[in-house]
Amino acid sequence: MKKRVLFYLVALVSTVSLQSCVTNYVVSKPATYTKEYKTDAKLASIDTKKMEQDKKQLINSFISEKAAVLSNAKNTLRNSEIAKAIKHNKTIDNILTEAETYLGTPYRYGGTTRNGIDCSAFVLSVFGAAAGLSLPRVAASQSQEGERIEKENLQKGDLIFFSHGRRISHVGIVESVSEDGEIKFIHAATSKGVMISSLNDSYWGPKFRFAKRVINEEGDAYNNLAAVTASTATSF
Repeated sequence: MKKRVLFYLVALVSTVSLQSCVTNYVVSKPATYTKEYKTDAKLASIDTKKMEQDKKQLINSFISEKAAVLSNAKNTLRNSEIAKAIKHNKTIDNILTEAETYLGTPYRYGGTTRNGIDCSAFVLSVFGAAAGLSLPRVAASQSQEGERIEKENLQKGDLIFFSHGRRISHVGIVESVSEDGEIKFIHAATSKGVMISSLNDSYWGPKFRFAKRVINEEGDAYNNLAAVTASTATSF
């Protein structure tokens, strides 16, 4: 009887132990595998999102840097153009202001002072004092300087040249250009000395030949202006 009871007891303990092992194998293993798989997938998803974010940040950084460079370049160019325009306007204003201080100065053939001055000496003196330019002494030589300008494109500070015949013998400085195209110039005339006249005038209009610009858009001289020349020409 005792042997039988012992036999049943051993069989029961063995059965319970075997079921426990099987349960642990079937339940625990898949649970562990599933957890690891989900964790790896989640990490991969996070890495991909981070890479995309880094890529977008890098692209945005390049775009912002390029935009900043272009903006700086535009600002530099704009500032440079503004500076040139200011310099040009200031130079022209200085020339005309200096020229106007001669108004009323008597004309004197060959004269070079405020006691008496001729047309080319007047222009030479004004541009020398106001812009530091060294123009030739006589009108014919001054007409060889700078850039030729059509009458309809004349601006303040341009030089205009006249003659009775073929040789240039008179020069003036454009003082203003009205909206309707009237051109006024300041010059040393034989009749009244330094004065302001109009190209619409019946005397000066027909004698006008061409114009030159000796101050460029940057406020500097065109070319290298010639040194003072020792020669004479008829002025009127």
